[in-house]
Parts: sequence; structure tokens; C-alpha cells
Amino acid sequence: MKNLFGVIGDPIAHSMSPAMQNAAFNMLGIDGCYHPFHIKPQDLEAGVRGMKAIGVQGFNVTIPHKTAIIPMLDGVDPLAQAIGAVNTVVREKDQWIGYNTDGKGYVRALREGYQEALENKQVLIIGAGGAARAIYYTLTSEQVTRIDLANRTLEKAKELVKRCPFPSDGAVLTVEEAAGQLEKYDIIIQTTSVGMAPNTEAVPIDLSRLNPKAFVSDIIYNPFETKLLKQAKQRRARTQNGLKMFVYQGALAFEKWTGAFPDTSKMEEIVRNQLGGK
Repeated sequence: MKNLFGVIGDPIAHSMSPAMQNAAFNMLGIDGCYHPFHIKPQDLEAGVRGMKAIGVQGFNVTIPHKTAIIPMLDGVDPLAQAIGAVNTVVREKDQWIGYNTDGKGYVRALREGYQEALENKQVLIIGAGGAARAIYYTLTSEQVTRIDLANRTLEKAKELVKRCPFPSDGAVLTVEEAAGQLEKYDIIIQTTSVGMAPNTEAVPIDLSRLNPKAFVSDIIYNPFETKLLKQAKQRRARTQNGLKMFVYQGALAFEKWTGAFPDTSKMEEIVRNQLGGK
């Protein structure tokens, strides 16, 4: 009988994780099967118990359960606890242990795309939601500390920085303030939903003062190239969308479940095909 893994969320039918993770099991010859489980918020506690009862060995967690699931787990990794969100659950000695591979997946993708040391670069993160928190905390945990945070609501951004357990050396700004000094940033990381369908013509920040040597990263991967990335390219900046982040967070989860790190190029190809072969 195959070892059972999965992903929980509400909604979940749109998830690309099953195709990507099942391909990884097949590529490595591991006897595993990855299945989407549609669990509504009011059923989360019962769902977590049920996952254990049916023999699930590990699962991913997506919207809206990443924070709500934490009290229902037997243990939580310190970084995930600091971030306040779990996206990967591993069965360890019949206990559910929660991890967050979103931030680590993003940073791994960023290092691959940027191809320079990040530690002394001036970074701007746009947004102060869950993705921004995972990325900010993971970067600071890896000694990338010169990070400014720009958000429409300053209090939310200040709270994110205040709760960060790792040392950082950056400012909290409005989006307009960040746009006014955009030339100083080596790396700009866009973490909001601005630019996703149906509002694909929206951009989260004015790039008029963008340094052409900057690297602009948008965690959105559908559409494959947001208007922000198109504008950055027009200004000769290097760009990266969120596809590699998605692939790496999944690969890191897979590694936690199986001890094997899959071929991420093959996983990326699977997702590209799911997106229409772009």
C-alpha cells in the first residue's frame, strides 16, 4: 500500500501541488501518493485528527489554515513558530510536527536567481502579510539584515518587524516613501496579491526610480509575468516570478517527508505545463 501524503485547504481543487508532488514520487521511485483534501475552517480540528486516523504520513497546509492549525499540532519548528504559520506537517513518532518551507523555499529561489551574496545587499519587501513575514524572518535568520519593509498600513508592518526574533537593520516605510528612494535597493521583493487576476494591470509600487541594476522579484506566478515584472524589465532590471518559490517550498516539504530532495527542474516543468506551458 502506498504511503499517503496530501494538502489541505479551502478551496483546494485548483492546487498544483498534487501533480508536482506525485511526479516527484514517481521520479524517485518512492511508493507514495499525494492527494488534495478539501477541509473547511470549521472542520479543521476533526480533519487533522482524521488525517492521522487514515494513516497520512505528511501534508501541506494552504489558505486559510496555515495559522489556525498550529494549536492542533504536537510540535512546531521554531522558525515556523516565529513566522506564525505552518505549511508543512510531518508525522514523527505518531506526532504531527509543523514546519514552514515557504520562506526557505523563497530564499533558495532568490539565491539561485540573484547569484550573488545577499548578506550585504539593500533589500525592500513590499507587503506585510503572511508571505512577507515568512520571507522577512527567513532572510533575517540567514543574516540578511538590511531590509526595509513597505506597506500601506504602517502599524501592521511595524508589528511584523517588532515580532521578528532575529536581528535586523531596516526601516518601516509607506509604499510612497519606498518609491521615493527606490534607486537605493539592490533587491525588491513583492509579496502582495496586487497584480493577480483579475486585476492584472495593477502594480503595487511606482518603479520610476528603479535602479536598472536591481533584481525585482514577485512571488506571483499566475500570471507568469505580472505588470510589475514587465515594467522592471523595461527598465533593464533582472526579474524573477514566484514559480521557483512554489517549487522549492514543495521540494523542501517532500524532503522532510521522505529524506530525499527531488529534481526541482522536473517539478518546475510539471507546474509550467499546468499553467499552460508558459
